[in-house]
Amino acid sequence: MPFFIRRWFLKGRTWVSLLLIYIIWGSTYLAIRFAVETIPPLLMAATRFLVPGIILYAWQRLKGEDKPTLKEWKSTGIIGLLLMLGGNGGVTWAEQYLPSGLAALIIGSVPLWIIVINMVVHRDQAHPKSIIIGAVIGFLGIALLIGPDQFINSSPRVNLFAIIALLLAAFFWSLGSIYSRTAIMHKSPLMANSMEFLTGGMGLLLSGLLIGEGSHFHLQAITLKSVLSLSYLIIFGSLIGFVAYTWLLRNAPISLVSTYAYVNPVIAIFIGNWLANEPLNLRIIISALVIISSVFMINTLTLRSSRSKKVEEQVTQTGE
Repeated sequence: MPFFIRRWFLKGRTWVSLLLIYIIWGSTYLAIRFAVETIPPLLMAATRFLVPGIILYAWQRLKGEDKPTLKEWKSTGIIGLLLMLGGNGGVTWAEQYLPSGLAALIIGSVPLWIIVINMVVHRDQAHPKSIIIGAVIGFLGIALLIGPDQFINSSPRVNLFAIIALLLAAFFWSLGSIYSRTAIMHKSPLMANSMEFLTGGMGLLLSGLLIGEGSHFHLQAITLKSVLSLSYLIIFGSLIGFVAYTWLLRNAPISLVSTYAYVNPVIAIFIGNWLANEPLNLRIIISALVIISSVFMINTLTLRSSRSKKVEEQVTQTGE
């Protein structure tokens, strides 16, 4: 295949994969809300990840991928529990009580939490003031979204425990993302994904049973809307979404891939308003602009900072 055709094909596949991530992951928040209407949240989330986990694992083994080692299972298990149980489990539980767009907006604060965690863990490293300012602005946007009347009004607008669950979910997702950078992982990204799905899914299943969700599971009460939403989460949200994301991480610039962090909440807000008549008022629009702008600012500044560090390292190595 000629070079220019191969390059055109790669660009086309990159943008198709990116659009899939934008639309699919932006729409999964509403699918979660519909699914938990009649399916207990943690058991629903467990099914969402266990089914694609089994499919991906079997596919990778049939392709001839090496069997994961005990060390790989251990590190991937930690990631799976942090991302799937702590992160997605918190979102799924919270969406019993909150609009999907609001949930997506708070989870969009993950880059802000990553900055905070890195500041605590790496105290000896200097962090650019502009990045810290961006994180502060983002958290102010979350405060504006929740609103001061949430704490002083006797009849708050939203469920405070659900808000706390979302903030913890964003924290756990950030923690898992940071840990995954240095964790011992399987050489195949898709095999690693399947292991995360399986361990995280088992964590969700056991947690759901421990808090008594089994007694609330009634097959005859599950609606077609919840079944279709769960199917969408399994096929599109987990299988197609993660495959596209994994391919992008290996073939596209990280600056381009990271744009999903501030596109997904926008899509989630408008899809929730369009299909479920979720609220879309001035406070939500302003909060969204503040949070998404801060995430964009942090991503841009972080990339510039990492590039300048690479240049400095190259200059130092050349001088030596």
